[in-house]
Amino acid sequence: MLPIQLFRQNKELVLQGLKKRNFKDLALVDTVIALDEQRRELQQENDNLSASINSASKNIGQLMAKGNKEEAEKLKADVAQYKEQSKDLSKKLDDLETELHNAIIMLPNLPHNSVPAGKTPEDNEVVRIGGEKPNLNQKLPHWELTEKYKLIDFEMGTKLTGSGFPVYIGQGAKLQRALINYFLTFNIDAGYTEYYPPYMVNETTAYGTGQLPDKEGQMYFATEDKFYLIPTAEVPVTNIYRDTIVSEQELPVKMTAYTPCFRREAGSYGKDVRGLNRVHQFDKVEIVQLQHPDKSYQTLETMVSHVEKLLQSLGLHYRILRLCGGDMGFTSALTYDFEVYSAAQERWLEVSSVSNFESFQTNRMKIRYKDANGKTQLLHSLNGSSLALPRIVACLLENNQTPEGIHIPLALQPYFGKNMIN
Repeated sequence: MLPIQLFRQNKELVLQGLKKRNFKDLALVDTVIALDEQRRELQQENDNLSASINSASKNIGQLMAKGNKEEAEKLKADVAQYKEQSKDLSKKLDDLETELHNAIIMLPNLPHNSVPAGKTPEDNEVVRIGGEKPNLNQKLPHWELTEKYKLIDFEMGTKLTGSGFPVYIGQGAKLQRALINYFLTFNIDAGYTEYYPPYMVNETTAYGTGQLPDKEGQMYFATEDKFYLIPTAEVPVTNIYRDTIVSEQELPVKMTAYTPCFRREAGSYGKDVRGLNRVHQFDKVEIVQLQHPDKSYQTLETMVSHVEKLLQSLGLHYRILRLCGGDMGFTSALTYDFEVYSAAQERWLEVSSVSNFESFQTNRMKIRYKDANGKTQLLHSLNGSSLALPRIVACLLENNQTPEGIHIPLALQPYFGKNMIN
């Protein structure tokens, strides 16, 4: 959530940032400013009434002490009237606060200066490309490989639940478990503390990281208890520090977690979402950091490097993109996407996003620290996929296929227990 001070002090900066994002409802900025001005005027009026009540109450005591009962009774009547007026003003203030809050939360985060202008994924900026492009003798897509080696049963998942809920079998299930363990170990060795959070969250938690009110249509909802199935571990993990003041000595706070993730992805269909390319339930290991505002962009680059090393260890051909203003998520100030190349499908597949949200999320969750002067300030939050499994699995299977079987990357072999799927 953008701080109200930003609207008061630099309206043009807000408008420029929203335009870079291609945000359409720019009039909402004027609405926020107008509501804030009304609220402040009402607050001043109510403060003046409170001062009048305090002053009159003090005078009543003095008049009563002097025996001037008639004037004291008159002041008591005035105080009663002031209190009624204050009560009405307080109700109007509460309504205005709600209206102002509801307006601000409809506005996305402002993009960092380095975010390129653009509207679509075609406008994203390629930062660098790494790894070697596979040269295959055979190019079976992963949905054929998983059927050939009995790794995943997509039809069984449709029978049990619906399309987009695959069932992993035998070596396919073992590969999932191996990747999760490897990713977690890789993160823990880099100083992240592992958490194992709930898979469902309440409305307050979903609001804290910006899933509500922006992405409610993409989340599964348990109506009886009003819980949301998480779309990513970022949601519960970041909220661990909600309403917390962190000491500077604790920074950075580094957390990692494995969870299944649930996304409705309404309207997804066609060849680009076949097999594991887009599913409604998938496994993902997440990294989250809370950092001092002065160090968050340095931390972002460190997190990007961390994910890059993970992809390098798997021997995958990858590229890193800096997302343009029109392709960034609602809460992000700067996002790097990682894509791996599928030699069988001959296309790039997104496997990770690493983002700095600055104070957008922490303002919602009131995650703060005390600076050297003892003043409470908002921290910055960052997160990244490290990694999401479905497209990683798709590329590992496709890029390492041979007529004899599928090679397992060296770094993964101790977790999988074999060097090949056959």
